[in-house]
Amino acid sequence: MTFLLLLIGAVLLGFATYVRLAPSDPARWHVDPTVAVAPDLALSPLGEAARIVTTLNSAAARVEALGPQRASLARLDEIAMATPRTVRLAGSPEEGRITWVTRSAFWGFPDYITAQAMTHDVATSEVTVLARARFGSSDLGVNAARLKDWLSRL
Repeated sequence: MTFLLLLIGAVLLGFATYVRLAPSDPARWHVDPTVAVAPDLALSPLGEAARIVTTLNSAAARVEALGPQRASLARLDEIAMATPRTVRLAGSPEEGRITWVTRSAFWGFPDYITAQAMTHDVATSEVTVLARARFGSSDLGVNAARLKDWLSRL
């Protein structure tokens, strides 16, 4: 019985270590979110809540934001970086695309959030955001909730 408990403990510790230390490859996660987002996802106009499309382990939205792409992404980057357990994986407002990694509090499961912006005119830009879980078949709605929060503050 003691051996079984030790084995279970070792497996859990190994899993937790792997989840927290598994490398995040920018080539895999820092991708164009417009390719993965449903093409019929309508743009949410200024001042309206984002229409968020979800799957079991991802969420996506396309919103209109004030200002050109750099300004919109810079504001979203500030919002993201103020989120606990979030780091920038790749990109910048100048590049027009940013990917962040946000980890869950207990296990440290990583979620990857990529935002890309395109300037429409001098006053507005279109921001497309894709959030997805790396592990598991369901994110329990965490990515949709995160997008709703971030985009409401954009």
